[in-house]
Amino acid sequence: MPIRIAIASGKGGTGKTTVASRLYSYFSSETSSGVMLVDCDVEEPNAALFFPDAEKKEEKKVYQEIPVINGDKCNYCRKCTAYCEFNAILVMPPVKFAEINPSLCHSCGACEVACQEDAIEIRQHQIGVLNKYNTSSGGGIREGLLDIGSAMQTMVIRERLKSLSPDNRIIILDAPPGTSCPVVETISGTDYVVLVSEPTPFGLYDLGLMVDLVREMSLPFGVVINKAGLGDRKIYDYLEKEDIPLLGEIPFEESYARAYAEGKLFHDAPDSIEKAYQSLSEKLIQTLSL
Repeated sequence: MPIRIAIASGKGGTGKTTVASRLYSYFSSETSSGVMLVDCDVEEPNAALFFPDAEKKEEKKVYQEIPVINGDKCNYCRKCTAYCEFNAILVMPPVKFAEINPSLCHSCGACEVACQEDAIEIRQHQIGVLNKYNTSSGGGIREGLLDIGSAMQTMVIRERLKSLSPDNRIIILDAPPGTSCPVVETISGTDYVVLVSEPTPFGLYDLGLMVDLVREMSLPFGVVINKAGLGDRKIYDYLEKEDIPLLGEIPFEESYARAYAEGKLFHDAPDSIEKAYQSLSEKLIQTLSL
């Protein structure tokens, strides 16, 4: 089975995708094992943007099974509303109205069980797509892209992870920001979680939330401090107090931030940046015995 490394953070903007992309590039060039990068930030996947040679090879639609109420059979008893845990069903007997809201439905099937009139029909409703990109090195990039207006991030992520090939030795998962259900879906069952933070009060607070989450899930993890040199030293005191491994520090470099804004993660990076990522990659190889 592939070794899965999740790159996560308690907040957006810490450099999570940057770290995931650089690790994918490094592992692809330095190891003989197959490496894959999976962008699980399905609301706004952007990892492929940093690889100019990325060539889209496949697009597969993701569907959700949505129940629909047949008005000719429904007797408006409201049993389905009582069974629905997500308040996705509205039934108004006086005006003979019954409808299921696709944006609230979780396809659990409870309404089908509740209905004694066989008035529930199942239809396929598109909620996103799964994209596949080939790159000049490595096993390529995979991403999930949620349809605008859909709230089923977790379902798209689940389908994305289910469809991954086991042929690669290393799978790097770029998780969504935060600590909500899409993050839990992404990091569940991973072999190691790299938490990316920044030395600011916001970065420290959200890192604490993420640490609580991975500890609750009993996942091994370490921390990378991005934009090192900014802010204060409180995050270092926190890591020492909580006995959390510091995997590496990525220094803040204005020229590199400018290159990132132009989508140029791998061009003319300062030596300090290159050395930091090389050190981080080597530490992960040693930690996970890759």
